[in-house]
Amino acid sequence: MKITLHRGEILFRQGDPGTYLYRIMSGVFKVTRLHENGNIVLFNILYPGEMVPHHSLISPKDCHGTATAMVTSTVERMEAEAWYEELRNNSGKALEVAKLLQEKLRFMQQRLDHLTIGSPAERLALLTRWLDTMTNKTPLTDMLTQEEIGQLIGVRRETVNRLLRQGANSMTKR
Repeated sequence: MKITLHRGEILFRQGDPGTYLYRIMSGVFKVTRLHENGNIVLFNILYPGEMVPHHSLISPKDCHGTATAMVTSTVERMEAEAWYEELRNNSGKALEVAKLLQEKLRFMQQRLDHLTIGSPAERLALLTRWLDTMTNKTPLTDMLTQEEIGQLIGVRRETVNRLLRQGANSMTKR
């Protein structure tokens, strides 16, 4: 079943029982986790081609975080039990899962590389360029808070604010 979610709508919530798996067809989602101390941390970005939640591709587990659409997005929703049944009965399905997890691992390695590259401004530019490829160049600050941007590029919110101001100032001087 295909579902369209608009910016700000929830795909799944932290603690949901994992009744469904989702294939991201288009759009982008941010995944946040609420900790016991009240801190909310952005820990993942979901993009087209992914099957999620990742930790439930082989066996069920409650959702680890909340996935929120950053732009209008389309997903295919499937019953988790039907997926697991097909996995048990179709040996080729295991290779599909392995490829999905390999792709996510490669993405995470790329994100780690981006966190260790040069200056905060360079990391912000890399994040912006990457998200532009999937969001029709929706402005970064329309999708993420400054705090979330900082979490993704490894800097404090104040640094993000300064970088965004500098970027706006350089655009107006051209």
